[in-house]
Amino acid sequence: QVQLVESGGGLVQPGGSLRLSCAASGSIISIVSMGWYRQAPGKQRELVARHSSGGTTNYADSVKGRFTISRDNAKNTVYLQMNSLKPEDTAVYYCNAQRRSSSRTEYAYWGQGTQVTVSS
Repeated sequence: QVQLVESGGGLVQPGGSLRLSCAASGSIISIVSMGWYRQAPGKQRELVARHSSGGTTNYADSVKGRFTISRDNAKNTVYLQMNSLKPEDTAVYYCNAQRRSSSRTEYAYWGQGTQVTVSS
């Protein structure tokens, strides 16, 4: 099992910045990737950014150049630095961790979600 605790959401004006944090605990040794998804009202949950244990990162096209995902292995924490925020970034942001078992089965774990609102 993996537990994820998020922090850092809030209200920010367009053009502003926020940093989200997600701390993992539990069976962290078998985590193969961590990332952030978001879900706006009436829309499907979508990938924002992902960081694999090998160091590879990938981003949604809509956030490339504005958001940066990073991971501190010593703290078992993944961060999402969000700059130049736009109203369309408004959503509930969810931390995700993918854990691979000894049988190679992959399990998904989710944080509780943190609201990000971009508005003037």
